[in-house]
Amino acid sequence: MNAIKKEHLDELLKVYKEDRASTIARHAVSNTDIASAAFSRDTSKEMDFNFSVDVKTMSVTNQKASGRCWIFAATNVLREMIAKECNMKEFELSQSFVAFYDKLEKLNYTLEALIELIDVDYDDRTLQFLVQNGIGDGGQWDMFVNVVKKYGVCPKNAYIETFTSSNTRYINQLVNAELRRFASESRQVLKEKGLEAVRELKESYVDRFYRALVSCYGLPPEQFDFEYVDKDDKYHLEKGFTPKSFFDKFVGSKIDEYVSIINAPTKSKPFGKSYTVKYLGNVAGGKPVTHLNVEMSRLKELVIAQLKDNQIVWFGSDVSFYRDSNLGVWDNNSFDFKSLLDLDVKMDKGEALDFRCSQMNHAMCITGVNLVDGVPTKWKIENSWGETGRKGFYMMSASFFDLYTFQAVVNKKYLTAEELKAYEAKPIELKPWDPMGSLAD
Repeated sequence: MNAIKKEHLDELLKVYKEDRASTIARHAVSNTDIASAAFSRDTSKEMDFNFSVDVKTMSVTNQKASGRCWIFAATNVLREMIAKECNMKEFELSQSFVAFYDKLEKLNYTLEALIELIDVDYDDRTLQFLVQNGIGDGGQWDMFVNVVKKYGVCPKNAYIETFTSSNTRYINQLVNAELRRFASESRQVLKEKGLEAVRELKESYVDRFYRALVSCYGLPPEQFDFEYVDKDDKYHLEKGFTPKSFFDKFVGSKIDEYVSIINAPTKSKPFGKSYTVKYLGNVAGGKPVTHLNVEMSRLKELVIAQLKDNQIVWFGSDVSFYRDSNLGVWDNNSFDFKSLLDLDVKMDKGEALDFRCSQMNHAMCITGVNLVDGVPTKWKIENSWGETGRKGFYMMSASFFDLYTFQAVVNKKYLTAEELKAYEAKPIELKPWDPMGSLAD
């Protein structure tokens, strides 16, 4: 292993000091953040917010200091369905309600996985992956489906935000400390008292966590009335809903019509097959997280078909690079890190997945697209970061979309018979750390 030599650094520094471009770059990035300094306005003419297909949606939402983007995006999809049926101008579902039960179910799911692995060495890679990652706010579409089919949904005013629901760092830290304590404690209990005692211990953890969640998130609603004024200023009141009966009436089996498609152009994942990820889930016994891998051209066709039918699309993307929140733009061609710092983060999409340079980390809704001669040139994105961007909306360039969009959820009616058969086939199980098992937060 070769060490860095001080003499070499001295020579580099001498050359650097004599380079005018390096001096300009140093002055720029010492006074502002790197992305702002690298931003180029040469492509600003392409950043307008005109779209040939533009689904009108309600006011943007705000996940605040939490990783619940996937829940916000999914409840935004459902609220459009409900608002259309009820002729409402504005409406919002309780994201906190879904997050409450997601956290509870995640804990149970992970504790069950730890029991399954109770006999492996403590440094087993799968065990260490589970205890290191723990449970957080993030999730996938199928995880949302599992929670709402079991517990239902409710209007936001039936289960409002608390400080903890909007600021989840501390509760996540506490829960994961408990999770790791169980991983250790359960092994000692197994030696001393056997597996039945381990399961009793696990139930005590779940019970304590449930009480902690109620304290932090509030009493879960048992019954509520649905009260609203429609677009024609007509007042409506429907009494006596439970979250489950509300879901059954306004959503029900319609949620089963939607499937996850991904674009993962890696050698390990041939197109036209379905995939799942081991230990990726939240509800024990629920539907496995399942993805159909398709080429990017096909993913775009399916998304556009749904938009043309006036329905927004839940999707997952990597938003780590190339964002200007003031202009509301995601565009890889608008940032020139190469000229500024001689650093180039660009990689082939498949290589970026394989070597963990990129993966899905944020879920939003696609609400529009601009088509020129049938080809998408930019996409309209509804985010859940409040009023950032263009009053909560962003423009995503066509090249950014191709490189950094990994997942979309579309109605299965748009799939071909062959695609639907592939989706419904037994999915190929990927390892727990596969990048397609990443969670949107």
